[in-house]
Amino acid sequence: MSMSQTADIVICGAGITGVSAAHFLSKAGFKNILLLDEHPPLSFTSDRSTECYRNWWPDAEMLALMNRSIDLMEAFANESGNVFRMNRRGYLYVTADENQIADMENASRGISGLGAGQFRVHSSDASAYLKSQPEGFDDSPDGADLLIGNELIRKHFPYLTERAAAALHVRRAGWLSAQQLGMYLLETGRRRGVRFESARVTGVDVANGRVNGVRLSSGERVDSPIFINAAGPYLKDVGKMLGVDLPVYTELHLKAAIKDSLSVVGRDAPLLIWNDSQTLPWEGDELEALKEDDETRWLTETFPSGTHTRPEGAGDTILMLWEYRSKVMEPTWPPTMDEQFPEVALRGLATMLPRMKEYFGRMPRPQLDGGYYTKTRENRPLVGPMGVDGAYVVGAVSGYGIMSACGVGDLLAAHVTGAKLPSYAKAFEISRYDDPEYQRKLENWDDSGQL
Repeated sequence: MSMSQTADIVICGAGITGVSAAHFLSKAGFKNILLLDEHPPLSFTSDRSTECYRNWWPDAEMLALMNRSIDLMEAFANESGNVFRMNRRGYLYVTADENQIADMENASRGISGLGAGQFRVHSSDASAYLKSQPEGFDDSPDGADLLIGNELIRKHFPYLTERAAAALHVRRAGWLSAQQLGMYLLETGRRRGVRFESARVTGVDVANGRVNGVRLSSGERVDSPIFINAAGPYLKDVGKMLGVDLPVYTELHLKAAIKDSLSVVGRDAPLLIWNDSQTLPWEGDELEALKEDDETRWLTETFPSGTHTRPEGAGDTILMLWEYRSKVMEPTWPPTMDEQFPEVALRGLATMLPRMKEYFGRMPRPQLDGGYYTKTRENRPLVGPMGVDGAYVVGAVSGYGIMSACGVGDLLAAHVTGAKLPSYAKAFEISRYDDPEYQRKLENWDDSGQL
């Protein structure tokens, strides 16, 4: 890099969101786009996700954004020969609490009515229920199916507990290779002029109220009229370079992978999610010892719902995830791991998958990693102008970065180019916080849609 260079657009952050923004901006006609990051592309948080997607959201604007994003992902899958292995196995929310069934049904009818697809209920007769195909997404149903009754549930998912009373199978959902999707977006962008350079942004220059350049830690400068903050966990820090206090915070979220040599989880399973709160299954002596110690007593208390797992790859690996103790913290690299996480997640999953107990005391060696969720209070992203001419933000995509990446990249490009914005665009602009009605709505915001 010379001491000074020029770019039509500078993007700070080469995670999946920044890469997607670069892709869609290059597709819109920009030829000289510079993507900057200290880390290699897609390596900080993007490659540590569950890699799942869904269009099942209780928020109409989020649902519309996800439908658009999934449309784009499916188009990329078709044009690339599905290089990123997108499937539509779905999400399966399971409960043992019969009192939850009516609420699940009512909530599902509401989400269906927002545009998520048809909602179907199956009890004694499930002849209309279609099982998921393990690979691909063509000819797969959308919407959701509610299976009621243990016999019916275990007919299709025999590895689940005999206590399961209902299971909601969300259908326009599944997973993919986030790394391969990101590389596909990056490589197609590169063919249109996107450049990546390893560098850290230390300042954004503004003259007469408009962006005119970016300073790097090397002392070099890039002249550019457009700057995009796609810095992921560092979104807030980069916003401060422009005097903008972005309303975001970061949480560390972990996941563990183990070899499921006993085939506890069916290899064709959807993403399996336990919808009930629970206490962990400890033996009598273990339970008493944990209760007596102030530092371990929390392991005997009630844990939240949401423990989940899915098969990974062609072998026998499964992923285990559960946000039972969300930690708000400043991002550091590498993240600090909680060595208790695999054991806690395993025991939590045993409530839904009883044969997990066969791993107690002899759990396969786990691979533990984690990344940062960058969130707004209401768990909606930030996409659009930052309040300084030429400056934009795309981020705060929390735990849905992979599934929303194409949608927010597409939306960001529409803002930059002045194209017609979709109906949901205003819901994700920073200016929403200037609306007194929106502020009042935030006071009673009760469902983020987050797992």
